[in-house]
Amino acid sequence: MMTSLFSMFDPTTIFKTQLNWFIMTLIILSLPTIYWKTPSRTNLMMTIMIKNLNKEFKSLFMKNIMVKGSTLMMISLFLMILINNLNSNYPYTFCCSAHLSFSLAMALPIWSTIMLFFWLNLNKTMFAHLVPNGTPVILMPLMVLIELTSNIIRPMALAVRLTANLIAGHLLMALLGNTLNFNSKIWPIIMTIQMMFLMFEIMVAMIQSYVFSVLMTLYSSEIS
Repeated sequence: MMTSLFSMFDPTTIFKTQLNWFIMTLIILSLPTIYWKTPSRTNLMMTIMIKNLNKEFKSLFMKNIMVKGSTLMMISLFLMILINNLNSNYPYTFCCSAHLSFSLAMALPIWSTIMLFFWLNLNKTMFAHLVPNGTPVILMPLMVLIELTSNIIRPMALAVRLTANLIAGHLLMALLGNTLNFNSKIWPIIMTIQMMFLMFEIMVAMIQSYVFSVLMTLYSSEIS
């Protein structure tokens, strides 16, 4: 019997160690690999998805400062979060994405790298973006503080958005699972609701990984 709804997010195993984090390395085994000359349907789907993502991310990056291969980082980020989110919907599977330690580890290094690159190479443009056009002189110091604060909290907002959505979805799935009773006459209705919500949770997992990577890309394309 589950003692707490939040016990599903506990990374500690019966061995008193946090072995559940190793699921992130085991996820690599679930990636499709090509063994034959003719690729499988899964390989074709992955190839089409990566090509479309590469085309879209390339249009979002700045053309004048985009380093060759920058889209590969965002595509890898998207696939990493997507596979973690989808695998967390399996029964008795640990959800890494529902922890701020995971989402912040994805957001902070990439955002810090982008900001460091801009401040070192486009420092005048970065200073200009701290003061919007038409700002009165008396309000300029205040606007600098506001813009700096909004830039600093961006990775935290990304991490909290991803974590909060996955926590809410898994908690609702746990609550619906506890209400299922096959002795009840309405168990087909509850089962139907659970299946519909599982499909909704899968869509949320895909959308959140896409939003995370696209927003990270848009942050790099704001400086023009």
